[in-house]
Amino acid sequence: MRLLVLGGTSFVGRAIVDDALRQGVEVTLFGRGRTGVDLFPGVPRLIGDRDTGDYTALQGGSWDAVVDVSGYVPRHVGQAMAALGDRVGRYLFISSQAVYVQTGVGPGSDEDTPRRPPVRDTEELDEDTYGPCKVACEDDVVARYGARATIVRLGKVAGPYDVQDGLVYWVRRAARGGRVALPGSPEQPVQVVDSRDAARLVVQLLQDDRPGAFHAVGPAEPTTMAELITTCAQVAGSRVEIVPVPAGAVPPFFPLTRPESMWPTQQRSAARARAAGLPATPLAVTVADVLAWDRERGEPPLRHGLSATQEADLLAGA
Repeated sequence: MRLLVLGGTSFVGRAIVDDALRQGVEVTLFGRGRTGVDLFPGVPRLIGDRDTGDYTALQGGSWDAVVDVSGYVPRHVGQAMAALGDRVGRYLFISSQAVYVQTGVGPGSDEDTPRRPPVRDTEELDEDTYGPCKVACEDDVVARYGARATIVRLGKVAGPYDVQDGLVYWVRRAARGGRVALPGSPEQPVQVVDSRDAARLVVQLLQDDRPGAFHAVGPAEPTTMAELITTCAQVAGSRVEIVPVPAGAVPPFFPLTRPESMWPTQQRSAARARAAGLPATPLAVTVADVLAWDRERGEPPLRHGLSATQEADLLAGA
């Protein structure tokens, strides 16, 4: 199989390329050539820029499939499809759970859950526009490629090379042990999918030439925030005491935590994806690999979460 990856050197894209190469897939990368320049020696790289609309490098060649990792707004997807036309067989678009309506959905919701109205008139991505822009991208891919379109809607992805601080924060914090401040409820459900599992699903869907939409969510067993933190501590060989603190006392977008009204968004069904080949790496394995990677890179400062001083102040009042 000849595979074109739009993006592919950062986290999820990197995992997809890794998996594809292990499967003997012939991979070509398209991107700006600014990140991961030392990755994947010998893999052809086509240089272009989706922000400026430079797809000149895609004017020649043909591929059995394309994976669009870096399409966030309809212009990105539309210009890529116009450049590629019918010189690709299947178009697999990496989407998000953010496409779904946020209220009125119960636990176990599947890929047929109502989506948010599409948005096409902005490229400013925030909490209100990210999901609707992804909806518009999905619609455009399906309209252009029909049965040759595949959509993978990622949940919260975790694993080595994650730069989003989600699981990394809790792995690092639990490893220090002691009293751990948890904004919100220990019973909050949480779904994290190993990046390598998501990648395996993507490549398997391409190998099977399978259309449709699929949830890439995990782990396999229902997990709460308390269980996730405890798992992190067990892997690190530390002991923790989880101390709930008011969610309003911490910055917004705190790693992995959600208000109770959004708990069903952390209880999506992975049944369709499991049947199609989504693996189930145990959470403890993902945690151990994240812990090792984070320590190897020197545990740089995180953008989200609590500093030791902020947490101490919260715990003093708990």
